[in-house]
Order: sequence, then structure tokens, then C-alpha cells
Amino acid sequence: MTEFDSIKEGEINRAILVGLNATRQSVGETVTEESMAELEALLETAGGTCVGTMLQNRETPDPGSFLGEGKAQELKELVQTLEADLVIFDNALSPTQVRVLTELVGVQVMDRAGLILDIFAKRARTKEGRLQVELAQYKYILPRLTGMWGHLVRQTASGGKSPIGTRGPGETQLETDRRHIRRKITRLEEDLKEVRRVRAVQRERREKNEVPVVAIVGYTNAGKSTLLNALTDAGIPANDRLFDTLDTTTRTLEISDTLTVLLSDTVGFIHKLPHTLVEAFQATLEELTYADLLLHVIDASREDWRDQAEVVENLIRELGAEQTPRLDVFNKCDLCPEEILPHGENIVCISARTGEGLDELTAAIGKRLDSGIRSVELRLPYDKGSVLDLLYREAAVDSVEYAETIQVTARCSPRVLGQVRDYVWPPLPPKTEDWEA
Repeated sequence: MTEFDSIKEGEINRAILVGLNATRQSVGETVTEESMAELEALLETAGGTCVGTMLQNRETPDPGSFLGEGKAQELKELVQTLEADLVIFDNALSPTQVRVLTELVGVQVMDRAGLILDIFAKRARTKEGRLQVELAQYKYILPRLTGMWGHLVRQTASGGKSPIGTRGPGETQLETDRRHIRRKITRLEEDLKEVRRVRAVQRERREKNEVPVVAIVGYTNAGKSTLLNALTDAGIPANDRLFDTLDTTTRTLEISDTLTVLLSDTVGFIHKLPHTLVEAFQATLEELTYADLLLHVIDASREDWRDQAEVVENLIRELGAEQTPRLDVFNKCDLCPEEILPHGENIVCISARTGEGLDELTAAIGKRLDSGIRSVELRLPYDKGSVLDLLYREAAVDSVEYAETIQVTARCSPRVLGQVRDYVWPPLPPKTEDWEA
């Protein structure tokens, strides 16, 4: 737990969920039955329970109390009646609104972004994941310091009954804490720069070895971890809850005897994902822009799958990965009638749970990433050691035996194969021009 967690450890918070629909809100801030149900699922994931909900329609949010004082008073009475100890808004709240509402209703108030950050803080396991979550928390909390702790506005050495010799301009505890947090943000950003540098070195090594990367993306709880387990026996816990996987897991997947790929699971996306979280997870999410192929996993069993898919598409664009080749993988097709399943050139329908469609998926991955690499045997005269050097540099050498000739088994790209074709055994057919084919 960190000093910023709002869901009490070891206790079940009794929360009231609140949503405001305003005619002048942006589309992204719209509250729907689906978004409120998702907020309740997030609360359960964080370890709390919903004891009541409140929805309000008005033209514009109140700049101070968001709901307006009358509705805020109703919320206070509801909190007392239901003995709630937490109020969570499906909307984004400003620091001032959080402070005013907390004072008005008498219990802690937070928004969806704060709840998601709380979940991430509890779920991150790797050092990299914890760094990214901590950075997001500090960036989220910095503008909210004023309303969070009343003691922060006390002067440490000025005015009032300060001892003789200590009166002066002084410095508020709030300013001290702001400086402290800014220092922490700077340190975390430096640590994450090192993470990105290491990732860049790893990418260069993969590119040199011509190992394609396939990144699994999708809405949270769409079945990404279940798919990775089904394809690679990764052994990742795959539970029916939001944000069950935060830390990136990468496994090798053998598509054919000439194609092996790295398959990476990524954190799930969600409506109204805090921007600070997207920024902090840049070190992880930038891998999407370097992937050779994206598998966009979509929960076909949900009626709102189009809305969820659009959320993922928008974040892919925000991360600059919209040009990366993609396959749309409709998961949980065992729960859907065949006639309503989508079909198309870049669409594969599967059930990661039952294994249905996985062969078609691996075939589709192979088709998209087929670079023409072939596994061949070569017989090199001993005075052609330079050809062996070429193979070590430009191809994947699987074995070398020294007999009457140097017998080499290697996986070669079309370009390298053209350079060494005279030594391939058995001999390749003569090259033909396009017009002779």
C-alpha cells in the first residue's frame, strides 16, 4: 500500500456510485448503464462493495460541488442512511470538486481514475510495473494535495503564536510536500528512461535475429491472458475480473519450422483510462509501435463489443501504433450464435477457453508474418569459409558438421538464399524470370 491508496486494505468499503450526465459534457464523459456497471465491477476488483447508486441529469456540472449543493445534500443523506464510507464518481472530478464534495458528504470522495489507479497499485508485481504505477499516482495526486489533507496548509514557521525567532515568511507544509512529490516524479521518470533504454537494446537484438513480435491488445477482461496461456502454456493467472494482468508477459510461439515469434500480453484498456496512467505506462505500451503484428482481442459475447473495440482503437491511435498490421481476434465465440460472428480477411473467431479456432489463428499469424524464410541444407567447400561467416551474420544457423564438406543447416531469407543458392543441397531449381513462371 502507498500513502495515496483510497481503498482501505483489509476492509470492505461500502461505496455509493454516482454518475452525472450533462448536456454540455464531452462524449467521453457520458455516463451509461454499462459504464456504471463497469464502475461497480472495478469497485469489486478493488475489494469494495456497492451499497447504492445515484444518477443525475443537468445541463452543466457545478464548478464547485459538481452535482450542485441540493443534490450533494441528497448524497450526504444517502451516505448516512446506507452507512457508506466512500463515494465514487464515474466522471472525472477536479481537485476542487473532490475537496468540496468530501466536505459536503462527510466521507472520502474519489473518481473513476482514482479507483483505477488504486487497482493498479495493488496489482503491479514487477519493478517496472510498480515504477509506472507510482509515477501515475504522483502525477494524479499532485494537483489534488490541497483538498486531501487539512494539515498541509498549516504554516511551519510564520504568524500566529510561533516562538520568538521563528517568525518569518516560512513555508507551508503543502509547498514542502509539492516539492517532495516533484522530486519523486523526476526520479521515477529517470528510472523509466532506463527501462526504455533497456527495452530499446532488447528490440535491436530481436531485430538483428529477425524475431517478429506479436502484441496482444484489447479491452480489459477480453481474454488476452487466457489466449496467451492457450497458445504458449504461459501459466498466467486468468480470472474473470478487470485488470487481472498488469505486468507484461512475453513467450515464444513456434508457428512453423521456419517461423518463431515473441507473443506479448499487455495491460487491458478501459473507458476513461486515466491519462496519467497512459503516460506512465509509455515504457510498456510503446512496444505496440514496434510490434510486427497486433492481435486485437475482442469479447464477442458482449453486446457493447463495438464500444469497447473503439476504446482500444482510440488508444492505439494515441500511442502512434495505428499503422501496425493487425488481426481482429473475436474471443468467446463459443458463447455466440455462429450467424452473428463477424467474418473478413483480417478477422479470426476463436474460443481461448475451449481451443476452438486457435489453429486458424496461428495460420493467420504465419500468413501475415511470412517473410519467405526457408530452412535449407548447404554443403560448403572448405575454401568457402566466408560463406559460413555470411550465414552466421545474416541467417539463423541451426547446425554445422565437418565431413567431406562443411554441412550447414540454416534458415535463410530470400535475399541470403539468393547469395548462397549454389551451395544448397539438394540443388534448387534454376531461377526463372517472372514472365517464365
